[in-house]
Amino acid sequence: MNRKYIIAVVVFLFFSISASVFADKSSVAIEVPENITKGSVVTIKVTVTHSGNNFMHYTNWVYVNVNGKEIARWDFSWNNKPENEVFTREVKYTIEEPVTIEAEANCNMHGSKGKATKKIEL
Repeated sequence: MNRKYIIAVVVFLFFSISASVFADKSSVAIEVPENITKGSVVTIKVTVTHSGNNFMHYTNWVYVNVNGKEIARWDFSWNNKPENEVFTREVKYTIEEPVTIEAEANCNMHGSKGKATKKIEL
């Protein structure tokens, strides 16, 4: 057997096993200001957590919905991964009525820990 082939297989198995040991599903947390009045422009901050990012295992998307409508989305790939295992994204939104903010992130191999939700009552 070719020595380079054996080394490539060993390296691949090492990264595969390492990713599985430390990997998990992507999760999100939403932060918004406490006191919001009608007409306010608020910054919605989404913090994403995902252990074990590597070239074949990473958070591949994050979205933010307000009242069921997508207002922001970030897509990632093997060569355009998030900058860290914990990262944030922000989006501005004008609050004109009570809203339900929903965010979710997804691991390309393990999926999502589920949606995070915040309600803002004026």
